[in-house]
Amino acid sequence: MFDRFPIIGQFLRFGVVGTAGFLVDAGVLTAMLALGAGPYGGRVVSYLAAASATFALNRAWTFRAAARAPVARQWGVFVALNLLGFAANYGTYAALLSASPLVAAQPVLGVAAGSVAGMFINFALSRRFVFKPA
Repeated sequence: MFDRFPIIGQFLRFGVVGTAGFLVDAGVLTAMLALGAGPYGGRVVSYLAAASATFALNRAWTFRAAARAPVARQWGVFVALNLLGFAANYGTYAALLSASPLVAAQPVLGVAAGSVAGMFINFALSRRFVFKPA
């Protein structure tokens, strides 16, 4: 099935990588909060850590057959284009954090909701512009 529709396989791999990214995001946020960072500033740091991890995993696995550009340049394009996904991700997180006492008490729930909100945007941009077919 994935041979006939390679985008499905890519999307599933992207989802697995996204799950790993969520774990990095949540783990770094938890560490930043424990170190005294606020939930907003801590989230910026955790998002950048997760974006770097997902870039590396997507480059090596999800889009392994894509044309290769220099790593630093490709990472820069990935991060720049994924700012749209970040806007959806962080916007969802911030809205839930301010509107929901549950999310305010457990910010990781907002991270999860934000991750889903940004996933589809990030996949489309990554596939089309960052990891173009070879």
